[in-house]
Amino acid sequence: MVTAYPLPEGFTEIEVFAIGTALLVEALLGFCLNGLTILSFRKIKELRTPSNLLVLSIALADCGICINAFVAAFSSFLRYWPYGSDGCQVHGFHGFLTALASISSSAAVAWDRYHHYCTRSRLQWSTAVSMMVFAWLFAAFWAVMPLLGWGEYDYEPLRTCCTLDYSKGDRNYVTFLFALSTFNFLIPGFIMLTAYQSIHQKFRKSGHHKFNTALPLKTLVVCWGPYCLLCSYAAVENVMFIPPKYRMIPALIAKTVPTVDAFVYALGNENYRGGIWQFLTGQKIEKAEVDNKTK
Repeated sequence: MVTAYPLPEGFTEIEVFAIGTALLVEALLGFCLNGLTILSFRKIKELRTPSNLLVLSIALADCGICINAFVAAFSSFLRYWPYGSDGCQVHGFHGFLTALASISSSAAVAWDRYHHYCTRSRLQWSTAVSMMVFAWLFAAFWAVMPLLGWGEYDYEPLRTCCTLDYSKGDRNYVTFLFALSTFNFLIPGFIMLTAYQSIHQKFRKSGHHKFNTALPLKTLVVCWGPYCLLCSYAAVENVMFIPPKYRMIPALIAKTVPTVDAFVYALGNENYRGGIWQFLTGQKIEKAEVDNKTK
């Protein structure tokens, strides 16, 4: 006999089902697209370049976000978190690790593109590997802090997944949030802004726009901005007056990152797209060298 668990407070049955379905769709779509990106990099020799290693780093991080969303979707259909408090800490850590690694890797791609188009310097394997390792270690440092007492992981409003606890708004939370948002949102955003502005000016002078220079930064702001705004507001005011179902919206928006990133950095990349086509069909891509450019 299946136990029927009570609905989380502040949610109707249809809302819980809708959130679980949205998480599942986001997870499936993002995992498939980024999995295709990873497999293509692994199988197609022409894709294995230093620049595309950074795209691979984004895809790996985004696959991690999708796995995190899978767990949240499963728990949402159960109507409760079945993995206990330790599982909640692991889920929160994993979610933050992959999210921060995705953001840092996106900034690394922007830095590489700036040098590729503006200074005409080519990225070396040693530099690419170092940047990828740094992005993940930097993300791991910030993700582990709540486990050590600076910040805290707790349940989302639906209580079927875990993230940074913004409900208290105490000194511990405020100091952690300030440092976290500065080093993992504002600085990466600044890097992307300055890099793509320089690239845009270069494209405008040449009259040949090779890709949409505004799209990567827009992706960062639109997907992560609502969640950052909610957490920032919690640092100055009590956000618990906002209905739980509305506080879940920023998290759902953030979970679209893997799908959007796949279109921006892989499928939106003309040459990477050619490599994916070769992987799927066996038809050889025309260019022998596949770099980190988008259409």
